Amino acid sequence: MNDRNGWLELLEENPGHSQWYIDRFKKLAEQGADLHGEARLIDAMAGRGAHILDAGCGPGRVGAYLAQAGHDVTGVDLDPTLIAAARTEHPGAQWLVGDLTELDLPGEGFDIIVCAGNVMTFLAPDTRRTVLGQFRKHLRNDGRAVIGFGTDRGYPPEQFLQDAEAAGLTPQLLLSTWDMLPYTDDSDFLVAVLTG
Repeated sequence: MNDRNGWLELLEENPGHSQWYIDRFKKLAEQGADLHGEARLIDAMAGRGAHILDAGCGPGRVGAYLAQAGHDVTGVDLDPTLIAAARTEHPGAQWLVGDLTELDLPGEGFDIIVCAGNVMTFLAPDTRRTVLGQFRKHLRNDGRAVIGFGTDRGYPPEQFLQDAEAAGLTPQLLLSTWDMLPYTDDSDFLVAVLTG
């Protein structure tokens, strides 16, 4: 089992990977691809002006949509290149370079934490519970964490749910897509809505 952060490994193998990732989503947007399914779901779940954490925000695709919808958004990612792109392209939110294992943000917590884009599968396996614990710590009492990732990416859903429970998070709803199709044992994607 690999005990290193998968994103950092990608950057070691290919220092241009972050720019490739940024350019990929720009091209998809230019081609008219729907890049906002995750954000639409979160917006539907959130009261107006909700305090939202975009955990592993990348270049800001999800958080920017939510900020434009009127939410108070903070995005955190460990990749400075992605955060620089988010700050340049989407000035309506707060974008921070940071490690989710060491998350320590001031304030009274978040109404919703969204963690999309397979972020959980990039984490070093021995840090996943730590990150889930940080999410729990940063949620308001009635807040929810919404986490999505491919089920074939080395983090079995059963293990994820065990880790979430160990971190003090309880599944409220399990979906197989960001457009709310139900989760089944043969789903190739999991979107878990968790409460503290």
